[in-house]
Amino acid sequence: MYQPVLAPLAESLPLSALAALLPLLTIFFMLGVLRTKAHWAALASVAVAIAVAVAGYDMPAGLALLSASQGAVFGLFPIMWIVFAAIWVYQLTVASGRFEDLRKAFQLISDDPRVQAIIIAFCFGGLLEALAGFGAPVAITGVMLMALGFGPLRAATTVLVANTAPVAFGAIAIPIITAGTLTKIPYEEIGAYVGRQTPVLALFVPLLLVFLVDGRRGVRQTWPVALVAGGAFAAAQFASANFISVELTDIIASLVALTAVVLFLRVWQPSGGAEAFAKLGTEGDETSTAGGSAGPVRGSGPGGRVGTLDPRTDVEATREDITAGRVAMALVPYLIIIAVFSVAKLWEPAKLFLAGQDTKIEWPGLHGHVLTVTGKVSTATVYTFPWLSSPGTMLLVAGILVALIYRISPAVAARELVAVAVKLRWAFLTVASVLALAYVMNLSGQTITVGAWIAGTGAAFAFLAPILGWLGTAVTGSDTSANALFATMQQAAATKIGLDPTLMVAANTSGGVVGKMISPQNLTIAATAVGLVGKEHLLFRKVFRWSLLMLLGLCLLVYLQSNVLAWTLS
Repeated sequence: MYQPVLAPLAESLPLSALAALLPLLTIFFMLGVLRTKAHWAALASVAVAIAVAVAGYDMPAGLALLSASQGAVFGLFPIMWIVFAAIWVYQLTVASGRFEDLRKAFQLISDDPRVQAIIIAFCFGGLLEALAGFGAPVAITGVMLMALGFGPLRAATTVLVANTAPVAFGAIAIPIITAGTLTKIPYEEIGAYVGRQTPVLALFVPLLLVFLVDGRRGVRQTWPVALVAGGAFAAAQFASANFISVELTDIIASLVALTAVVLFLRVWQPSGGAEAFAKLGTEGDETSTAGGSAGPVRGSGPGGRVGTLDPRTDVEATREDITAGRVAMALVPYLIIIAVFSVAKLWEPAKLFLAGQDTKIEWPGLHGHVLTVTGKVSTATVYTFPWLSSPGTMLLVAGILVALIYRISPAVAARELVAVAVKLRWAFLTVASVLALAYVMNLSGQTITVGAWIAGTGAAFAFLAPILGWLGTAVTGSDTSANALFATMQQAAATKIGLDPTLMVAANTSGGVVGKMISPQNLTIAATAVGLVGKEHLLFRKVFRWSLLMLLGLCLLVYLQSNVLAWTLS
């Protein structure tokens, strides 16, 4: 039986925490400084984590390796299974030719690429996050922006930054539900607190998106519609999380924001759209750095573009060419996804049936041999195989229905399935390695050491609490996993210090949303989708500062909510 201790190195918590941080520092250093490919950085960090577990925490090497194996399997299923199925559904729309109609439909809302970034990356991406999560929004919206003329680096950066505010309530609020299950705090209370934190991010994210697309000029010219989108999303997210439904929060917020943007554009249009569009094709940094990498997800044309339309010449032709029926057919895949997920997640009989099909596997050689810091047998060594209830399986079902409705032959559907598997081969390795890292750090006690060290800061812990969620999501790529790692620790530390436990658990969840954009898992998914395989370090360097800036804002907000702004939580 192996039982981790908080301070294994000379009984010093700071020294032990420094050792426990080595795997995280390794992956960030290799990505951000050495510009190593994500799968090599992830594999190296796993090796460091195992070395720290064995040499520093006295964990038997066999248990450390078994921990890594369980994490790797979890990374492949359900996480990469979701991404794989999501991209396959997208490829079916490309193969059918319907994706071109969807592209034109979005362009008819606005031919301004800055507004398109808000509509697709923020509003539509938020809806996909609500339904699937786990990287699917980044993959799908990334290729959609490519189709509208965005260069690969700009498209990937935009969707990574956009995939923030909706994350806490993603996949029908599974991160918040997980936190509630582990801490025994009603998840509705946690969701209400998160609903008073992430809307602040949502308010500013569209402004940041237009800055990423067109710099300061873009902000000056499009700030009204950006504020309408952010304000509508924030207000709806707050209202739903507190008064309607935690599970439906992102669905409601995304649809409200999209509706608000469409209505606002009927009475106001930004200037400078043509200039912004021209700027999309003048990114020398993208074309030079992308050279030699795998191309974007199949369906794109020369230079990584998908038959882009020039808004100065083609919009009128598009209006004449596209019909309401074609737009409806183009929306079919997403309507099917909404229907499938709504039935599976919101209809109680279906929800109970699907959950009952999950298979629990006590990981051979590991289960029963690892204790928690408190001396209890760890339950993290039980692997749940959600073969039917996984969002990936639901996306697969949706894909089959799409193929039937679009009359795509089984041979073409199978060909696309194989093509996606080949395209994602390095992403499979990266994500499996990242989750292996998370499991080794968790079961060996490294994550608890880091958490206890930060908790020792006393009242300042309220400021630092979001950092744990940020770190957890950065490593695992999942806010759900970050809550699985740190939610109970946040609760225990808050109780010990005299802070509100619900606030600290919510802070862990909210902090995680801004860590997702720098996760090697998400970086790999985005890079694969837009054709920058092996160039994840470029994305990391682009989004890291924005992740830190948002994290700082959340840390300040949570600290104020713990004292002078406590009234905002009542």
